[in-house]
Amino acid sequence: MNGSFYVLLSLVAALLVLAWLRDPALIPRGLSSTGTLMKGVWPQLLLGFLLAGLLDVLLPQSLFSRWLGAERPWRALWAGSIAGLLLPGGPYVAFPMAAGLLQKGAAPGAVIAFITAKTLLSLTRTFTYELPLLGWRLTLARVLPALALPPLLGMVGQSIFNASQPEPVADSDPLEGALRVPADASQPERGQRSPEARP
Repeated sequence: MNGSFYVLLSLVAALLVLAWLRDPALIPRGLSSTGTLMKGVWPQLLLGFLLAGLLDVLLPQSLFSRWLGAERPWRALWAGSIAGLLLPGGPYVAFPMAAGLLQKGAAPGAVIAFITAKTLLSLTRTFTYELPLLGWRLTLARVLPALALPPLLGMVGQSIFNASQPEPVADSDPLEGALRVPADASQPERGQRSPEARP
């Protein structure tokens, strides 16, 4: 379990205490609301994790490295943006997919571009809701500037991610480094005799 689990656990515990202090009847009402929410989203959650797991075993590591790896950053940024643009479904599909991509070796910038494109440029949402309700002019005015944001934010996010990584420590044990003898320290200089060779 990572730190986010304990943060969420602390928040839930604090809200439970707050609800108890305000009115103990709020706790069962909150649990009932939780059950209603879970009944509405568990199929999407299950499908999202199933999709991420199948992609993990079906797609080879070399494919992720070639298209989403850090060796070719611009290709990775645009590939992540296009994948987020074309992926159907909501956040229940996108975030398990993003976690699977990151675990498979995709560059963080490509994953950021993927999430940004999915959030800003969902083709399903655009053609189902925006275009019929807002008209093509306003939809086009929103979509065209948004096309440049996923790779841009992915590039900035990759820089922040790289800068936040701790630098490797050259010498983890200062005592060992202090006691380390240079390679040429035990060799006598030219023209000098070693102590063992002196009479």
